[in-house]
Amino acid sequence: MGTALENLSKEALLELVSSRNEALAERDEKIEYLESQLAMYRRMQFGQKRERFEGDPNQTELPFEATPVEVEQQQEEIKQKIEYTRKRPNHKGRAKLPEHLPVQEIEIYPEGDLTDMVCIGKEITEELECEPAKFYIKRYIRYKYTPKNGDGVKIGELPERVIERGIPGAGLLAMILTGKYQDHLPLY
Repeated sequence: MGTALENLSKEALLELVSSRNEALAERDEKIEYLESQLAMYRRMQFGQKRERFEGDPNQTELPFEATPVEVEQQQEEIKQKIEYTRKRPNHKGRAKLPEHLPVQEIEIYPEGDLTDMVCIGKEITEELECEPAKFYIKRYIRYKYTPKNGDGVKIGELPERVIERGIPGAGLLAMILTGKYQDHLPLY
């Protein structure tokens, strides 16, 4: 092979060397690409989770160091405070029971001797009650008594209710439950 190169002209030798250099450059580029692919796959397989999908190291990074002018603008924006007042809903407790319903009043007096006591007021508890196809209000009026000398207060005991401190009575709850579970009606 050494004799074949000696027989070539200068231009032919230069052309042969340049073609070999191009082939070597292409091979080096392919090797570099394959090595970078291999490194990426190794990182994905064996690297820490936060390092698995790293971006291109040649990609530009975000400029976190701001100029003094930009810092002043940010400080001015921070100084501008947005003020507002939080509006609370005007919730005044439970809705009143309808006025057009008939009322059944039940008066409850405290137990014991009330001869030396003075009535100082009463507590009214309303409960919505239902008979089939008829609604009415059952109103318990409990009178309060106190001795004339002012020692303590006596009040009648409220009968036991189905739902403590609730509005519905036993008849209404029974109607709702039978309507829902027996007659398969919706709650509303």
